[in-house]
Amino acid sequence: MRIRKSLYRRVSNRILHWIARQVPGATSLRPFLHRLRGVRIRGSVFIGDEVYLDNEYPECVELHDNVAISMRVTIVAHTRGPGRVILEKDAFIGPNSVICCRDGQVIRIGQGAVIGTGSVITRNVPPHTMVAPSPTRPVARVLTPLTEKTSMDDFLAGLMPLGKANKKS
Repeated sequence: MRIRKSLYRRVSNRILHWIARQVPGATSLRPFLHRLRGVRIRGSVFIGDEVYLDNEYPECVELHDNVAISMRVTIVAHTRGPGRVILEKDAFIGPNSVICCRDGQVIRIGQGAVIGTGSVITRNVPPHTMVAPSPTRPVARVLTPLTEKTSMDDFLAGLMPLGKANKKS
């Protein structure tokens, strides 16, 4: 289902969004600006610095009471058409997390759920559940540093995958 919007509405959404990402007021001014854009905000919420709430379909993002969205979170409610992202009461989204849904999909972050720092969410998260990304781990030894002067082909050729015996080194 495509939602047709005027050029004026699309441009004003982006201007309000840009302002909301820059100004102070995590519990006051930012939620107010996002409401003007069409984000459905029910109750009081916390929206951190540089939070990206879908530009094209802000009305497909729904935030319930006492939701906390940490800095630099990205919420995209569309991929080739609008879906919906619903953050239920008391949900917490950690810094630098991404929530992304596709056309027709509904992603629901359940009541009291906690999304760990740097998580990528493409499916529902049950209520009162904490999710976190896998820990980072070494995957290759770099023989050719990736610098401004290094071609990508040379860099890739200089990677030596670590075997199971080398993972701890």
